[in-house]
Amino acid sequence: MIVALNKPVSTSYSWRVADVREQLKQLIKDVPDFPKEGIVFKDLTPVFLDPVATQAMTRVFADRFHALQVDAIAAIESRGFLIGAPVAAALGVPLALVRKPGKLPRRTIRRSYALEYGEDTLEMHTDAVASGQRVVIVDDLLATGGTANATVELIREAGAEVVEAAFMVELSFLNGRGRLAADVHALVQY
Repeated sequence: MIVALNKPVSTSYSWRVADVREQLKQLIKDVPDFPKEGIVFKDLTPVFLDPVATQAMTRVFADRFHALQVDAIAAIESRGFLIGAPVAAALGVPLALVRKPGKLPRRTIRRSYALEYGEDTLEMHTDAVASGQRVVIVDDLLATGGTANATVELIREAGAEVVEAAFMVELSFLNGRGRLAADVHALVQY
């Protein structure tokens, strides 16, 4: 069970994946008409407000990625950092940051991708992952898949292998999984 905020953290809760999925679903809040009318926004911030939920999610991802024998985690700006950093630390592997243009100080590679109206770009340091490394991409939410697929392309351009793209939440009705050129894992699906 996930304990309420401001209460002592218990170590007697379940680490079973099914239980963690259910706990996350209970914490994620629907916000109607945000950012515009007709959209039901999935607010993931309550998960990060609960240290036990964050620990459980981190452990579930770390256990999965350990079994996949990954060499590095690539996290997508910005909420992907909240998941990727503790998972990489738990596994003892490097964390590669994938960011919007102009945020990384050294030489980068970049990949642009289409949006509904226009284009966006992501960058990664040229030495963030090494050729031949087994990498898992981590982000908070999979929607249409453009950002995640651009990250897959960056990792492959660097010569590394994308083992999987993993998300806390997948909005399956948007079919981002179908647009992604990698295996996909999501803890919670809507």
